[in-house]
Amino acid sequence: MTSASPDQQPRNLLRQPVHPDITEEMVRDLVHAFYDRIRVDTTLGPIFERVIAGRWDTHLSKMCDFWSSVMLVSGRYKGRPLPAHLKLKELQPAHFSRWLELFRETAEEVCPADVAAIFAERSRRIAESFQLAIFFRPDDPSSMPPVSPDTRRRQVRDD
Repeated sequence: MTSASPDQQPRNLLRQPVHPDITEEMVRDLVHAFYDRIRVDTTLGPIFERVIAGRWDTHLSKMCDFWSSVMLVSGRYKGRPLPAHLKLKELQPAHFSRWLELFRETAEEVCPADVAAIFAERSRRIAESFQLAIFFRPDDPSSMPPVSPDTRRRQVRDD
């Protein structure tokens, strides 16, 4: 039995971009516009600046690789994002809500509406996963607050 040549291999339908209109250029534009917002945000800007100070180019490149891997299934991102976030002891659920709010707004400005919705949903799932890893305690089911801008506004007012 002979094996098929690489161009005759069956396509892996699970390794397809999540939307045909998403391009590397769109990913780059979204990532850069989003982090421009992060840097001037009064809530998140100081956290990012403290952690990334002087290495923004490296971080932006890494985030482009991450989102390319998530949305285009490029496989370029080889990191482990959760450990880096676990080190940030000042993180609160409100920070995730604000991050999601800014990401959604930026996606809606940079991408067509259907693509922006996909980016927003993927980001929500990632944030939810991170929050479970960072904040959830099995002995306290209430330790996992819902992820939404409304929750963030209530939490920020309560602080």
